[in-house]
Amino acid sequence: MPDLFPEDLDRWYYFESKLLNIFNSFNVNEIRTPLLESSELFSRSVGNSSDIVNKELYSFLDRNNESISLRPEGSAGVIRAIIQKKQELGRHKLWYQGPMFRYERPQKGRFRQFHQIGVEYLGFDEGVSEYELISMVLQINKSIGISDYTLKINHLGDAHAKENFCKSLVIFLEPHLKELHEKDQVRLSHNPLRLLDSKEKSTIELLKNAPKFEDFISVESKLFLEDLVSAFKNECDIQIDQSLVRGLDYYTGIVFEAVSSELGAQDAFLGGGRYDNLSNQLGGKEMHSIGFAIGVERIIELVSMDDSSKKIKVGFITSEQRISQKTYKIADDLRLANRSIILETFLNGGSIKSQLRKANKHGCSFAIIIGQEELKNNQAIWKDLSEDGEQELLNLQELVNQYINL
Repeated sequence: MPDLFPEDLDRWYYFESKLLNIFNSFNVNEIRTPLLESSELFSRSVGNSSDIVNKELYSFLDRNNESISLRPEGSAGVIRAIIQKKQELGRHKLWYQGPMFRYERPQKGRFRQFHQIGVEYLGFDEGVSEYELISMVLQINKSIGISDYTLKINHLGDAHAKENFCKSLVIFLEPHLKELHEKDQVRLSHNPLRLLDSKEKSTIELLKNAPKFEDFISVESKLFLEDLVSAFKNECDIQIDQSLVRGLDYYTGIVFEAVSSELGAQDAFLGGGRYDNLSNQLGGKEMHSIGFAIGVERIIELVSMDDSSKKIKVGFITSEQRISQKTYKIADDLRLANRSIILETFLNGGSIKSQLRKANKHGCSFAIIIGQEELKNNQAIWKDLSEDGEQELLNLQELVNQYINL
């Protein structure tokens, strides 16, 4: 579970600011749900056959001897909140953010505490919402400079198609049970669909001759996939991937994920899909639902910050041993005049020369120098810290104007 220091968070703030602008343009509003939920919520939503519930939940008993868990993902908590508020019949465009927890082997791009930002469209039928969410994904990637990625999509069909496919897959693989990895043997008995996502070589080889999922979904579902590819193929590398099933049991209909070769083995940085049955599974009314989640730690590695994101720094230098009320007021007025600029004060003092060295070291582009003479005459020196920069003497109003216009 990593610590995040100030130097780590610059890219996070940049990414989050871009996301907020995009969410506002789509009229998506924030929801905040607890880190702790009843363990039953995740066994009912994510599925008992999933690795998350079997091995990765951080669960413990509270004082009432009831099992509670740190959330491993965000959608279940959002749906639970909507059900408790009896709002399943409404339409909601929501986003959430925060830490998630899974007890799995830490590796690059995967921590036991990790962060997700997710979007949920609730109450919208299959059709328009898929186009809008994919459009949002493309805008997010473009806004932070990600261009080299692939968007994989698939359709999991309806319950009838899934049931028939799983029966056929079990019949095909049962004679080859001993050739399957132990983990895939468990998947075959609990959730055969998850085998399509297996990374085991023996399973991948067997599946080459196995029944194909696309043979079980409807013509309408296939056409919908093709329509999505046609709509977005000029904007990104979008591909139909029949092996894409996603890792959670609640998905139905369209599923998708964005992957980048720059991330290595853990190459997915965004994923989601439709989960129309989740509200019913959790005891609520039927509610059409679709969403996606972004792995923040992974996508941050791909973020390209443009020059406009770099804030201007100005060093505030005074010759006083202890800063006076008058000098402090000047600094305060400057900060009120332009909050987009960082005004760096060197509170431990030192000579003007040493403070100038600190200003250069801290990446200041300009310095404001106030000595005793300047303070007496209500003036300040404005100094450009570039190699050939010049300096000028300004009265306090001119100083504020200079600062505002940076």
